[in-house]
Amino acid sequence: MSSSLFHTLNISKQDMITRLMDLDVVSNNLANVNTVGFKSSRSNFQELLTRVIQRDGIKIASTQTMFQQGALRMTTNPLDWAIQGDGFFQVRLANGQTGYTRNGEFGLNANREIVTPSGERLIWDGTIPENFRDLSISADGTVSAVLVDGTIQVCGTVQLARFNNPTALRADGNNIHLETTSSGAPVVAAPSSANMGLITSHQLEGSNVDMSREMTQLMLDQRTFQLSVKAFQQTDQMIAQAINLRKG
Repeated sequence: MSSSLFHTLNISKQDMITRLMDLDVVSNNLANVNTVGFKSSRSNFQELLTRVIQRDGIKIASTQTMFQQGALRMTTNPLDWAIQGDGFFQVRLANGQTGYTRNGEFGLNANREIVTPSGERLIWDGTIPENFRDLSISADGTVSAVLVDGTIQVCGTVQLARFNNPTALRADGNNIHLETTSSGAPVVAAPSSANMGLITSHQLEGSNVDMSREMTQLMLDQRTFQLSVKAFQQTDQMIAQAINLRKG
């Protein structure tokens, strides 16, 4: 029996697995279309070759996070902060590591610490006073509080971190990313400084998911998966017929 039939069977199987994996990536993007600061991902496909330079299907070589700017929207919460341009907020994770996020939907915990929606503490130089009635942050990261008597008090400053290769950051859940060897070490500096974005208050950055692209990729994955299933089934039938002929 020709080995090409089994080769075709293997290519079809590999393509079905690859398309299912890409479907997970697309589904995650679509599920987070309304998540604040979410950055979409894409699959990078790679052709497989055997030792004799024979095509052996495709695989997903890597999943790449896309860090294009998301649209900004106004809010009424003074602790809603958005980054325009490059940079990440730095947060302290439960294990002591530093995480990086674009989600500026902050709040205060019982200790008046600025925290993310999932409870990670913002890394910044300052404290929030007890007797305040409003908060604001300037473009350069200076946090100020309006006290109950109307006076304004500077509380501290927030710095941003940027990476030479942010697409190599590793997603850690809760819209937080971690440094990797490929991303390089973070460069920490004041907002609005050289190559660093600025911070605006009473705004949130939406996700950068492109619905039209994701729906197109979704349909492409579905159609390709159907073709691969059909090729797999037909090849399987041909192998079964060949086996029966040899038995006869």
